[in-house]
Amino acid sequence: MQEISGINSNDSLTSNTSGQGQSAVVPHELKGWNWGAFLLTWIWGISNEVWLALLALIPIPIVGLAVAIILGIKGNEWAWRAKKWDSIEHFRRTQRIWLIWGIVALFLPFILIIGIAMIVVGILGYYGYIEF
Repeated sequence: MQEISGINSNDSLTSNTSGQGQSAVVPHELKGWNWGAFLLTWIWGISNEVWLALLALIPIPIVGLAVAIILGIKGNEWAWRAKKWDSIEHFRRTQRIWLIWGIVALFLPFILIIGIAMIVVGILGYYGYIEF
């Protein structure tokens, strides 16, 4: 069998089973951890049509953490089965974007808090309430 850019020559566009629910065959290379699903749980779930992710909205921290871990483990498979994707590359690109937004969402509150604290300290110093 000849391989062309990672796809066997026997495969064709018709072998893309994404969006076919439980009957969809998940490509082996898509199995694994999904950081976007782990970090952005319910937002990722809505976009990827994985409705189980909405359980993360239950206001019990252990439930949210459990859902995040489960989505991290099974997210790629569930998203592949739930939604029609153009190709494996399209799926990977989209999930990589979710990863980037997940990292931004994780660190943005810390950056904002540090920035606000620096502004407050600067203003207090400017008006002489604290000295450096």
